[in-house]
Amino acid sequence: MPTPLVVSEVAKSFTMHLRDGITLPVVAGVFFSVKKGECVVLGGPSGVGKSSILKMLYGNYAVDAGQILIEHRGHLVDLASAAPRSVLEVRRDTLGYVSQFLRVVPRVSALDVVAEPLLARGVSHQEASEKASDLLAKLNLPRELWQLPPATFSGGEQQRVNIARGFITDHPVLLLDEPTASLDAKNRRVVVEMIAGKKAEGVALLGIFHDKEVRDAVADRILDVSAFSPRKAAA
Repeated sequence: MPTPLVVSEVAKSFTMHLRDGITLPVVAGVFFSVKKGECVVLGGPSGVGKSSILKMLYGNYAVDAGQILIEHRGHLVDLASAAPRSVLEVRRDTLGYVSQFLRVVPRVSALDVVAEPLLARGVSHQEASEKASDLLAKLNLPRELWQLPPATFSGGEQQRVNIARGFITDHPVLLLDEPTASLDAKNRRVVVEMIAGKKAEGVALLGIFHDKEVRDAVADRILDVSAFSPRKAAA
């Protein structure tokens, strides 16, 4: 399937239970698709719903309406209505995610944090560790940090671990939420090269990049999320 991700008429709102149940609309009528080998960037001002869209696609946020269709093991799964077990299967094999923040179990080394997604898919510990080492070296994380828990690292060092963990698998679809936000110029260029590599492999990528230089380097298309803002329509 040349278009492994299709989003159709998706809507999301939040209910403010501490404010008399007020409903706060976030996005409505969201529709787009991402092709293999394409990087689509979600654009628009802060607060317009870009991160909410990524979280709905990954299953962290429930969807009020619409469909999120992803090609998984040769058939389509609607992540908007899929059972939790199906969502976890899609995450393991089909849909990767690089978030803004690294969340890890304490006392687990950086090398093991990066290798874990491969281990979960049945890859041997040796092969997973070798691939993790290659990525950490590519991202210029000092070797003396590899056996230490990332909780002790700086923000930029943690984000490099986060990126390596997200890029280590061969997921056909990859979500990127500000992956370069904490990085210096040298490592931003590395991530741009890594994204180009994923595109060459036929991976469909959807991301948020506030850094204009990075956004311009990786984006095949920019989708203005403000077009789906109910608050804008009401104004």
